[in-house]
Amino acid sequence: MNYISTRGDQSPKHFCDILLEGLAPDGGLYLPAFYPQVDDATLSRWRVVYHTLGYGELAFEILSLFIDDIAAADLRALCAKTYTAEVFGTGEIVPLRHLENGIWLEALSNGPTLAFKDMAMQLLGNLFEYELARRGEQLNILGATSGDTGSAAEYAMRGKQGVRVFMTSPQGRMSPFQQAQMFSLMDDNIFNIAVDGVFDDCQDMVKAVSNDLEFKRQYKIGTVNSINWARLLAQVVYYFAGYFQATEANAEKVSFTVPSGNFGNVCAGHVARMMGLPIARLVVATNENDVLDEFFKTGVYRVRASADTHETSSPSMDISKASNFERFVFDLLGRDGARVKALFEDALTRTGRFDLSQHPAFNNIRLRYGFDSGKSSHADRLATIKDTWLRHGMMIDTHTADGVKVAIEQVQAGVPMIVLETALPIKFAETIVEATGLEPERPLKFVGIESRPRRVINMPADVQAIKAYIAEKCR
Repeated sequence: MNYISTRGDQSPKHFCDILLEGLAPDGGLYLPAFYPQVDDATLSRWRVVYHTLGYGELAFEILSLFIDDIAAADLRALCAKTYTAEVFGTGEIVPLRHLENGIWLEALSNGPTLAFKDMAMQLLGNLFEYELARRGEQLNILGATSGDTGSAAEYAMRGKQGVRVFMTSPQGRMSPFQQAQMFSLMDDNIFNIAVDGVFDDCQDMVKAVSNDLEFKRQYKIGTVNSINWARLLAQVVYYFAGYFQATEANAEKVSFTVPSGNFGNVCAGHVARMMGLPIARLVVATNENDVLDEFFKTGVYRVRASADTHETSSPSMDISKASNFERFVFDLLGRDGARVKALFEDALTRTGRFDLSQHPAFNNIRLRYGFDSGKSSHADRLATIKDTWLRHGMMIDTHTADGVKVAIEQVQAGVPMIVLETALPIKFAETIVEATGLEPERPLKFVGIESRPRRVINMPADVQAIKAYIAEKCR
């Protein structure tokens, strides 16, 4: 399997090369040269594998279609090491729970940091350590987080040989629990940087450093954001796992509603659907930062400025530049790298928007790719959290509430609608209390985390400043 850039670079790369590289040299994102196709026989075999051998073996089966430069025995061992009951709190890893009227919740937040990001990040940490040891190299990971990516990356990489993590986050824009999870880590290879700005400023800094090829090579810069294909690939697995739990036969279809900010989570669903997983619809659920909802309704992709990015009670989705969206647009436009480059490098830089409403591919977007969308407000979140608790005795976090609200609007009779749960409620306790009057359950290991000592520096949204800081810590 070779990988190509969304902006036209066709130079073939293998998985382990792009695992450590992050962005392509032309500024694009990597995708496989083709999507492996899963036929009915393979789907039936994987159904048995999942129900008898478990999630780790299913992950191996799917990942092995995309990874041919890690020995099969080693890849199987890495998957088995990652997806255990000890790490994820349950042998089911991603159990499905029925909510009502054909709506299901797929629990993705049983990992070490209580968020769905652990599903991919735990594997990524093991892959990084494996490949760096094989090459005898080191890697400096530069990331941006709006909440859960940072803690998931840091918990996955802490203590890993050959890896340093430099994680940027928007100052004051995460929940107190999310901040404490990251800033209380004292490991020598973890560096937290609070940036004066919003998540998009942090993401822009990461991309700017990654696009400085000389600096990137000198300091061995890699990424853990979902611009890294390996992370997105790991997320494909739980779409298959959810499908196998919700159906009994391959003739059945399901839909997924996915709370979305940076488009990585739902892009993994797009990949699964392109492989042949019987997904009827992929419903993108946004909060008040509705750049994605606007696109799927109008064909206009309009980036918001930092000042126009709302601070909401589902803060991990307070994003107005959806990095992974470029991967979908690449497929939508027939994998025309030159056109994608013109849109994302030229049009967005010049005007902050592009319009595909008149493009024939957009008119076919629901039928060909299954995408739909909806959005939620703070009032919607409060109402959904309260209703889910009172009627079902189930407490959900704010982002999952965005998904449930949109799923209720979009569910179709006879087609199971699976909402991807994104985090445990304790991460957003203030809003949960506002909605229900109850403090959400807190795992023992996180009792008192907000009062622990912190290690974090503040920094302006300045590319040169972050470069200088990385250089200093790498001496």
